[in-house]
Amino acid sequence: MVTMADVARLAGVHASTVSHVLNGTRAVNADTRERVMDAIIATGYRHNAVARSLATSSTMALGLAISSAANPYLAELIRSVDAGARAAGYMLMLGDTHDDAEVERQIVEQLVDRRVDGVILAPAPATTTAGALPFLSTAAVPTVLMDRFADADLDQIAPENFEATAQLTAHLADLGHRRIAMVTGLKGLHSTEERIAGFRHVVAERDLDPDPALLLDGASESMVAEQVVLEAFSARNRPSAVVVGNNAMTIGTVRALRTLGLSIPEHVAMVCYDDFDWADLFEPRLSAMRQDTAQMGWRAVELMVKRIADPSAPTSRHRVQPTFQHRASCGDR
Repeated sequence: MVTMADVARLAGVHASTVSHVLNGTRAVNADTRERVMDAIIATGYRHNAVARSLATSSTMALGLAISSAANPYLAELIRSVDAGARAAGYMLMLGDTHDDAEVERQIVEQLVDRRVDGVILAPAPATTTAGALPFLSTAAVPTVLMDRFADADLDQIAPENFEATAQLTAHLADLGHRRIAMVTGLKGLHSTEERIAGFRHVVAERDLDPDPALLLDGASESMVAEQVVLEAFSARNRPSAVVVGNNAMTIGTVRALRTLGLSIPEHVAMVCYDDFDWADLFEPRLSAMRQDTAQMGWRAVELMVKRIADPSAPTSRHRVQPTFQHRASCGDR
């Protein structure tokens, strides 16, 4: 049986450091944490969950409520949370909220009824007035919000959205584009609002075309994005470039531009938030902001383990920085 000492040897750290990473009992720097996590995966180490459950009277299960589990980005995030949970000795129970507040509340209530030790939630729109957050606050269940911030006094971890979207927009402006469209995500989400704010900041700062018609509501869905892009890019005064707010809408945007006979980047320069495995297989290869799903999932579990260990500790918010994957869809490569 693989022991914690085996993991520590492979990672080049003390066994106590492995314990701190798994249990969230002390801050560990990012490089050391990554070495420990890699060693855990390489050795197949896992806690003795039965013994730990008997000692703590816990179920050693975590609930994950997240939307659109079929989305490639969210599927990667789920895999990362699952790996982190298993490494910490927890089983993961998953529910797809479909970004519906009522469904979200039902799923979270069911998870709590099954006595999960904590809930990791990617909140649906407007969950401060509906959905699961009011229930979780009264149920006193350890909770971590992941991928999207909400107006709640809870531990939260999400990607950086404002600066990342501003960087995408500024890159197009640097290439001389003045009339830039943005395909925006689902209304009512902090991530959507932050990405729009980043886009608008550059539009104002660079004195780009401020036409409100350049904000295209794609509702985070491929088919909706396809329709709004078809309409906007059929116009005589069509945009010369587009920023797309997530990977699902990227598919719809590419499909719409091809339907119109508009080539990327010859006719339309394109960048997108959310990279995905086949983004560099498109022709041309798509420039995109790539989110660190591995770091986000693992750190969400770390926050949860800390919260379970100390329910009265102050809550915290964390941002995970995405990285710009510069490829050919902007026309400058």
